[in-house]
Amino acid sequence: MRTYYKLIILIFVCLSFEAKSQINDLKLSLEDVVELASKQSIDAFRNENMFRASYWEYRYFQADKLPSLNLDATPLDFNRYRRREYNFQTNQEEYVQREFLNADFGLSLNQNIALTGGQLFLRSDLGMVKNLGDDENTSYQSTPISIGYQQNLNGYNRLKWNSKIEPLKYERAKKELIQNNEQLAVKATSKFFSLVSAQINLSIEENNQANNDTIYRIGKGRFQVGTVTQDELLNLELNLLNSKQAYNKAKLELIRAQSEMNSFLGLDKNSKVTCVVPEDIPSLEVIANEALGKALENNPEIIGQQQQLLEEDRRVAQKKSETGLNTSIFAQYGLDQSSLEFKDVYNNPDKSQRFRLGVSIPIVDWGRRKGNYLMAESNREVTRARIKQSRIDFEQNVFQTVMEFNLQAEQVRNAALADTVAQKGYDVTFQRFLIGKVDILNLNQARNDLEKARKAYILALNRYWNYYYTIRQLTLFDFESGENLTEEYEKILQTN
Repeated sequence: MRTYYKLIILIFVCLSFEAKSQINDLKLSLEDVVELASKQSIDAFRNENMFRASYWEYRYFQADKLPSLNLDATPLDFNRYRRREYNFQTNQEEYVQREFLNADFGLSLNQNIALTGGQLFLRSDLGMVKNLGDDENTSYQSTPISIGYQQNLNGYNRLKWNSKIEPLKYERAKKELIQNNEQLAVKATSKFFSLVSAQINLSIEENNQANNDTIYRIGKGRFQVGTVTQDELLNLELNLLNSKQAYNKAKLELIRAQSEMNSFLGLDKNSKVTCVVPEDIPSLEVIANEALGKALENNPEIIGQQQQLLEEDRRVAQKKSETGLNTSIFAQYGLDQSSLEFKDVYNNPDKSQRFRLGVSIPIVDWGRRKGNYLMAESNREVTRARIKQSRIDFEQNVFQTVMEFNLQAEQVRNAALADTVAQKGYDVTFQRFLIGKVDILNLNQARNDLEKARKAYILALNRYWNYYYTIRQLTLFDFESGENLTEEYEKILQTN
């Protein structure tokens, strides 16, 4: 019975090791790597948090347009001090200690007016002062309600400009989230094909080592019968030693590429990813004008250029408002009352009024304000010129990328065909070498052609998918499905 239990435990342990091996041994396609990178990589985490920061900045702007309710309270303010006072009994001045206990409460409701840039407010106040000295008494002061309005009359409306710029900034942030995720796909493609290249190089060097070992053993046999010279045999031995060194170097490169992939995808350091090379590419040809139209419609760089122009217009408007007469108004009307009894502090309140007109007139400033205004205008013109040049470069980049993508599909097909031909050529040459019909030089040449063809095919695939995701990044458009790219913004914000 004890042996039976030991057997069960042994089976359980073996199954655990096998399950762990399955977890750490992953077979991933390019699509799988892109999907994992978008969900669990550090880059994806950073992209989402950058979007959340932009969202809360936009929420702050929206809150600035809504009423705000504030409570100002000083529930306890004790003050003990000495001051000089005239004593009518002694007809002399003397220092007298005073003690007061104060309390103040205020409730205000404020509303920014985007149309004019002013602020409307509604306020209620209650205060108490208690004399703790010899003539102890308490007094109350109330302002049940007061309404007021304050406004700058210099022509610059901060809220109006923010209403133009802030929604554009948030729209840009949403587009940048999509673009950053597509940039992440480009990075994932690079990591994927780096690992593919390392795995293929190791496979090539492993085959080379095995073939060189076989060829060397055959060469030694032929040397004994006199059909292979000593220098040819030494060359075969040198090829074998070189192939062993190349194999060890390829193993190190694979370990490095595997570590980079694990780090990029957030996998366990012991995970082993086997890349499944995509054999087929989409039957897709992108029309340059269509791609440019989508890029101008969706790309955050274009939205950012619109934002820059608006910000420059805002600076010019702000500097212009500072060059002339700067006036402001403050008007307030309310009711207030004071009493020695708290129950009477709200009875029969009197009127309370205040009106203030402020004027600031530049008389002599040695042209500083006008200089600031002209400098702002000059900076705006420089920005316009720079954006115009950036737009030209952007359009050329789109056209160039689309052209290279369309040509790269043919390059992939040619590289795949060349790889197949090179493999067949090497197989034939190797068989002919075994029967003595081909010398070592021709065999080495066939092997080199095979290695070049295999690496050229992987490089062609890498470039194709790099162009594929780069076009998506530029246009934020999926040309396979014919739809704009988007993200689940609400889901991202809920996970915060």
